[in-house]
Amino acid sequence: MRYLAEGLRLPTNGLDYTILAIYFVVVLGIGFAARASVKTSLDFFLSGRSLPAWVTGLAFVAANLGATEILGMAANGAQYGVYTVHWYWIGAIPAMVFLGLVMMPFYYGSKVRSVPEFLMHRFGPSSHLLSSVIFAVSSVLIAGVNLYAMAIVLEALLGWPEWVAIVVAGFFVLAYITIGGLSSAIYNEVLQFFVILAALIPLTIVGLKRVGGWSGLTDSLTGSHGGAFLSAWEGTGVGSPNPLGANWLTIVLGLGFVMSFGYWTTNFAEVQRALSAKNLSAAKRTPLIAAFPKIFIPMVVIVPGLIALVMEPTLGKAGSGLQYNDAIPVLMRDLLPNGVLGIAVTGLLAAFMAGMAANVSSFNTVFTNDIWGAYLRKDREDAYYLKTGRVVTAVGVLIGMGTAFIASSFSNIMNYLQTLFSFFNVPLFVVFIIGMFWKRTTPAAGFWGLLSGTVAAMVNYFWLYKGGIVDIPSDQGANFVSSIVAFAVGALVMVVVSYVTRPKPAEKLAGLVYGTRSPDMDELPAEGDDAWYRRPALLGWGAIILAAICYVPFSF
Repeated sequence: MRYLAEGLRLPTNGLDYTILAIYFVVVLGIGFAARASVKTSLDFFLSGRSLPAWVTGLAFVAANLGATEILGMAANGAQYGVYTVHWYWIGAIPAMVFLGLVMMPFYYGSKVRSVPEFLMHRFGPSSHLLSSVIFAVSSVLIAGVNLYAMAIVLEALLGWPEWVAIVVAGFFVLAYITIGGLSSAIYNEVLQFFVILAALIPLTIVGLKRVGGWSGLTDSLTGSHGGAFLSAWEGTGVGSPNPLGANWLTIVLGLGFVMSFGYWTTNFAEVQRALSAKNLSAAKRTPLIAAFPKIFIPMVVIVPGLIALVMEPTLGKAGSGLQYNDAIPVLMRDLLPNGVLGIAVTGLLAAFMAGMAANVSSFNTVFTNDIWGAYLRKDREDAYYLKTGRVVTAVGVLIGMGTAFIASSFSNIMNYLQTLFSFFNVPLFVVFIIGMFWKRTTPAAGFWGLLSGTVAAMVNYFWLYKGGIVDIPSDQGANFVSSIVAFAVGALVMVVVSYVTRPKPAEKLAGLVYGTRSPDMDELPAEGDDAWYRRPALLGWGAIILAAICYVPFSF
């Protein structure tokens, strides 16, 4: 993704730049407005745990709806076809429901400020420090992808030099997070969610009209790529070839279970939004509220990728000068008039900033609380950690600028992101899920399970797959296999180590293992009364969402 095609320059005018300027002013205004509420480190890192569920729910989905997803999933749509819906209906919604119903009581009830901090309580400092370092590294890598991708897009579309785009976007993200903390990031993400939709919906509608509606789109793609290209499941039998290079087993286990649950339930960039909710009920509802718009996001992300493939049949072909990542920019260039074009560029920029801000805000929380405050500068006054958080925000943005160039070797940025998730999120999920449901799991098992799972995923990807020892048809298929390997190795190591080492005393596991309750969880009723299966309201949310994901994917 080093460069987008040279022919993508957009015919922007003063109206488009005026819309962009207004957006920047509003973003900074939200940051200054949120500043008044930042008086403690808890306000800066978790919005004082004061936000309503609808705000945290929209921020939850917007934090994931970065431009890496918009460009990456549109690229996936153009490269793999309708198989891409699996990243949403199989690879997101079930895990989001599980997070809300099962895992948020552990996170929110234990009063932790971050996901790694929960591991400190459950397993001890070794697992805590290792997970904190892993998460800090992955956060700046992913933040860098957003920043770098944005610079390349703006260079191609608007003619901005790369360094100008990096400095401008980096400055605004740095400014509003440093000034207003997480509250500023979250309220901006709510704004960005609507700006992104305002950009993508017209693009999709106009694009469908140009290619003859849905029937014209399907007829054209069926003729050029075959019927399986427009099916979510056709050709996914074990041993059957398909564009995705994965079968139903690796889709369900690799993507639908270990990779998606690993991302949605342990990625602090997402969980942080739920932890900022005003009470436990709002924290539980946050991912459930986010799941509703998530169901429909493929309609305005994947479909444009399919449209771009019809309008530019050479997309992604060698020698064409157009990569799959060019799908959205191609449509913006060919379809949108001035004014609407300004909204689309603003939406794309908003998406980049949302994705970067989510990772930077989670990075500053983890580094300040879980590394700096826990091991390097303990027991300082609260004002010291508030100041440190602001400094670390600037450091995170600068590191993100540097790490972004790692993504340049990937023609499909979603392949790169999924590779990172298989390395970092899946092993963490193994440790969480076993530690939460098995009292016998020991502190040593948490550390070695996390380390072995991470190493196993890297060995599978770099040695077995890239080295040609194992034949896997695509990078995405390799990521699914890496996720399964990471989960299996991490789980096996945890079980073995748990049986040869000493577990924590039962009284120290209260509130940290399913079926137990800590005295500190003052928002929870008596033990057992808060179980998810005794909560009709939560069951209603879950049932509606699960019914939708059971129907929609299999209708394709």
